[in-house]
Amino acid sequence: MPDLAITPRAAPLVRGPRAATISVFFIHGLLFASWTAHIPQVKDHAGLTVGALGLALLGAPTGSVSAMLASARLLPRLGSRRMVQSCLVGYCAAGPLVGLAGSLPALFAALFAWGAFQGSLDVSMNTQAVAVERARGRPLMSGFHGCWSIGTFAGAGAGVAGVAVGMSLTVQLLLLGVPALVIGEALSARMLPDAGPPGEAAVPEHEKRPPRPARRFSRAVLILGAIAFASMLCEGASADWASVYLRGPVHVGAAVAGLGYTAYSLGMVVVRLSGNPLLARFRVQAVLPVLAALACAGFTAGLIVGTAAAAIAGFACLGIGLALIVPTVNSAAGRLPGAGPGAAIVAVSTFGWLGFVCGPPLIGALASATSLPAALGVVPALVAFIAVATALTPQVRTASVRRP
Repeated sequence: MPDLAITPRAAPLVRGPRAATISVFFIHGLLFASWTAHIPQVKDHAGLTVGALGLALLGAPTGSVSAMLASARLLPRLGSRRMVQSCLVGYCAAGPLVGLAGSLPALFAALFAWGAFQGSLDVSMNTQAVAVERARGRPLMSGFHGCWSIGTFAGAGAGVAGVAVGMSLTVQLLLLGVPALVIGEALSARMLPDAGPPGEAAVPEHEKRPPRPARRFSRAVLILGAIAFASMLCEGASADWASVYLRGPVHVGAAVAGLGYTAYSLGMVVVRLSGNPLLARFRVQAVLPVLAALACAGFTAGLIVGTAAAAIAGFACLGIGLALIVPTVNSAAGRLPGAGPGAAIVAVSTFGWLGFVCGPPLIGALASATSLPAALGVVPALVAFIAVATALTPQVRTASVRRP
């Protein structure tokens, strides 16, 4: 398939694949976020203690990371379109099993299976997003991830509503998953063949040969992976510790404590939805360090001042500063020379998910040894690393698809 970006007539040809990719990003966030409000009910149904629940919850990220590694071999052979279609079926089918689990082993296994489809769908939809972005010839990755964030908002709201009316997790995921599967499968038929390595013409999927094994952990992949690891470690720390920090050291009520992560998420959504025109106008290596510096300064100030307003503002700054990091490193990974985009995206995504998994327990261990405010000091330190790395790393520049 030729480079569609070279002709103005290409834009209409990419609208269908773009809509399909948007729908899958939205579905991905919608289904997983919808279960969070049901966690207490799932815990009681399985008869778990808090400690046992924490062990069971490791099933999802463990399954995701395992599936991402396996996807490195499957993506070049199947292509992202068929991977998306297959993983979407598994993702929608495995979710309801979580609500049926009645023991620790059963819940861990159900979450592992659901997380495996979540992880493989993650890398395949990002690989398709790179193909659409390159065909369109303009930044689109930020908008795709913004739609994922909107999906998580919608899913979280659906979960709260479901709990309020006494709906079980299984019923809720069936009600959400069936129409999502029908719509997603119908739209995914319009997806593009995967983009080849930069400078190499793409070919139809049925004519592709499995590429020679690529070095998944080249220097460029390791650098992008380190940036993704730092970004998602901060995201995981914010998700799990924002309300604990506000409720504990800052001494606010339960309702106000929830505003920390809400502010973080809102800042991330706003920047991601405005990221496409922002990156089309300005150089990516100018935008990302500035936003990261804002996050570092704002979050540090929130920790130092120690009031509720300052802390909530600090989390909002953090969401703003990190919003474009994961979309950008995924886009950059998909443009690395020497191999198709799938293997590099798998490797970078795996690093990112490892950071997301490691973040909460790392902050908890440091808080036990010192204090929670001191432990959260790791976050601005990592954001400072992101600011420097995105400014100095040549591979980040390859994420730019600004028009000449």
